[in-house]
Amino acid sequence: MRAVLIEEDANGYRCALKDINAQHLPDGDVTVRVCYSALNFKDALAITGAASIVRTFPIVPGIDFAGIVEESADDRFKTGDAVLLNGWGAGESHWGGLAEYARVKGDWLLPIPNGLTPRQTMAIGSAGYVAMLCILQLERHGVTPQTGEIVVTGAACGTGCLAISVLSNLGYQVVAVSSRADRAEFLRNLGAREVLPDENFAEPGNSLAKPRWAGAIDLVGGQTLANVCAMMRYQGVVTCCSGYGGMEFPGNLAPFVQRGVTLVGVESTMCPRPVRETAWQRLASDLPRGNLDAVTDEISLEQVIDAAYGMLDGSHLDRLVVGISPGLDRQS
Repeated sequence: MRAVLIEEDANGYRCALKDINAQHLPDGDVTVRVCYSALNFKDALAITGAASIVRTFPIVPGIDFAGIVEESADDRFKTGDAVLLNGWGAGESHWGGLAEYARVKGDWLLPIPNGLTPRQTMAIGSAGYVAMLCILQLERHGVTPQTGEIVVTGAACGTGCLAISVLSNLGYQVVAVSSRADRAEFLRNLGAREVLPDENFAEPGNSLAKPRWAGAIDLVGGQTLANVCAMMRYQGVVTCCSGYGGMEFPGNLAPFVQRGVTLVGVESTMCPRPVRETAWQRLASDLPRGNLDAVTDEISLEQVIDAAYGMLDGSHLDRLVVGISPGLDRQS
């Protein structure tokens, strides 16, 4: 099988597309012929060695994939089933999806929801899955379209774009915050009613600012998150799932003890299966397909390594779907 393989030994850290005997696949209950994977930011960090993502060597990167079951020792899955995987350490401590085959635990797999193809599933990928986890938390804490405006920071990334698409489709009034002025019109086309520059949130401000947001999806962290919290309305809800702008929280308790603001951390890698199932069912029903096409480009397995470097230098902005066996899903 063909696979992107990361190795590290006395000769250093390296990544290459290789032919590997499928017998070298790690242990697992289910073997999947991968139709599509995706290139995520975490994958790019692993492939380039820009951050310590990989925990064991050698490894196939790819934190998610969609494909067709070839063999299964798990009664929940049979040959020919269309399945997907997000997280669970794939591409970090267990071989991931950037290969023609994957072997994983059945507990890690979900059936692809009705209405989605394997390609659409990977166009959504971990980015859309995380976005939906945030939206589910907003709903769980009582934030509705009638409650008020929702702000999405880091909005030009895949998670931000898909969050805007779903929120707008559900009737929320969405305001996007982005460092990419050239993407402002694009974000409006996805459903943002207003686009603000991230510089408005980058500097330290008052512990309590003029209240505006009923809810927030923060993809930045750091000072941006502190300023978002300071601008929340009474009993507003902030979801945070990333820390690209810094892992520190340079704010104080004022929004929480004086306005009753709730800050909810969203973790996706080890998220329990029932929540995953709900998130994917909601994505199948609530994400406009036209917007999905607008934020997605497709590349081949041969293009993955170059694209990983392009993702880190900012030349690839859209979701990158990796077509590995793209005809297989249409035959099943």
